[in-house]
Amino acid sequence: MPSFGEGVRVWSRIATLSFGGPAGQIAVMHRTLVEEKRWISESRFLHALNYCMLLPGPEAQQLVTYVAWLLHGTGAAILAGSLFVLPGFVSILALSLLYVSFQDVAIVQALLYGLKPAVMAIVVEAVIRIGKRALKGRFALALAAAAFVGIFLYDVPFPVVVGGAAVLGLLNARLGAGARIAGAELLAPEAALDDPDVPIIDRLAPRAVPTLGRTLRVVAICLALWWLPVALVAAWCGPDSTLAQLGVFFSKAAVVTFGGAYSVLAYVAQQAVEVNHWLTPKEMLDGLGMAETTPGPLIQVVQFVAFLAGHRNAGGLPPVGSAIAASVLTTWVTYVPCFLFILVGAPFVESLRRSRALSGALSAITAAVVGVVLNLAAWFSIHTLFGRVGEVRALGMHVLIPDPATLDIAGLTIAVAAGVAVLRYKVGMLPTLAASMAAGLVVRLLLGGGV
Repeated sequence: MPSFGEGVRVWSRIATLSFGGPAGQIAVMHRTLVEEKRWISESRFLHALNYCMLLPGPEAQQLVTYVAWLLHGTGAAILAGSLFVLPGFVSILALSLLYVSFQDVAIVQALLYGLKPAVMAIVVEAVIRIGKRALKGRFALALAAAAFVGIFLYDVPFPVVVGGAAVLGLLNARLGAGARIAGAELLAPEAALDDPDVPIIDRLAPRAVPTLGRTLRVVAICLALWWLPVALVAAWCGPDSTLAQLGVFFSKAAVVTFGGAYSVLAYVAQQAVEVNHWLTPKEMLDGLGMAETTPGPLIQVVQFVAFLAGHRNAGGLPPVGSAIAASVLTTWVTYVPCFLFILVGAPFVESLRRSRALSGALSAITAAVVGVVLNLAAWFSIHTLFGRVGEVRALGMHVLIPDPATLDIAGLTIAVAAGVAVLRYKVGMLPTLAASMAAGLVVRLLLGGGV
């Protein structure tokens, strides 16, 4: 059993390596927790991921919170989830301050130019590794392929993909084709207590029994923590102040947007740019670039949106003070709901893990999740390697068409080198990322003539 201190070190390491959006972050967690530390088995990891991908909000942050809860309980869950956000929050805050002062973040883009191709390689490695273990049989392969095609080409909503996979998995199990489509074995804890070859979490007794009393207590505490700061800001600055509006808007965004960070960003961009005019389309893209090249969830771009809104609508406060307050409040209301969903839902999800009646549905979701992660990897790869990506809509399909003339040869070279390093020579993430960042810096300096 790892100590609490060792857990803190691992959560901190994962947080500092959490680049590349949800696909890259999930790849980092899988490699660290499943492959290197063996704290959690493949099936338990995918089981937790299934639940987190059903929720609104950043699935990677919710996943690390879930695993920490399994290991050490509520305190560790809050700590791990907070640590996962902290590097990105500090980075975006510093870059936002520089942005309003200099309107130029080119130095950051130059320093981290080589990072995206390396993350792309790590994501591809994760898809291959998870797919080998999760896709057992033609039915699972068909589900993964259908999930990928549905999301990548037809913009099928994520809840529809997951719900459809669950129904098909349940029918498949009842027809006798087998409930364990993707290796979602139902391991009895008592059978694993003395087996050192079994991952640590699978040797532990259930963390908490889902009860009405516990659920109501957690809900009450989380709701108070969530809304009390918003109420205090509204009382202090007025309900019509920009700070209060930001608190309410991003509280809403935290619970109504499903389907991952990109669906959230589409909603936030529309409301922040077109409706509230807090920032311009170019500034929104600059913020997205910051979020993509700093650690932490991609949704952390909301902090940049709030910073600019607070800075430009200070309402009698010092602009920088108002901007920082807006950043803190927006980050708070974005992530407190994530802790609520995990701390309330995880005990129920863990109890369902031992229900053979639902094993087929959950296993089918696991197979579909492979297709979803592949979609994220494809989207990330296309936008990393090509400077311009067009869109074509025909016959109900939404097809991304990269412009071949904008292929980043240097980025492709870095990606291939990183892929060979991690797939062929099993080089660790830290050396791979460090070498790729160094290569990217050299390329930028040579091709761009310095920054």
